[in-house]
Amino acid sequence: MSSSDPVQMLIDAGAIPASPFGDASRYKGAALGTLARADGSLTAYMRRRFVPALRDIASAAGHVVQGGERPDLLAWQPYGDPLLYWRIADGNAVIDPNELTDTVGAVVSIPVPPALG
Repeated sequence: MSSSDPVQMLIDAGAIPASPFGDASRYKGAALGTLARADGSLTAYMRRRFVPALRDIASAAGHVVQGGERPDLLAWQPYGDPLLYWRIADGNAVIDPNELTDTVGAVVSIPVPPALG
């Protein structure tokens, strides 16, 4: 199916990536969708991302929350990348990552680091 949308044509030609999300993004590989509006215009949107079940997320360690910690700091130590805080949020079934560090003394599960590659 051909498209008259110049951006879609560039995506189809491989000139720009089909996904705007990098390797560390929680949305890498997630599907993008388009919504046709009543006026004929198209709006791109992110399709739902399903979080793995907790039983499917292996825990490497537990971490006791200290005062002044933030989700990005939690991710820096085990993963070396503060943007991977979302892996810890997924591994603790929280929607708002700030919940991870709201309670000093709480134990936060740190999932196994992602495979490098």
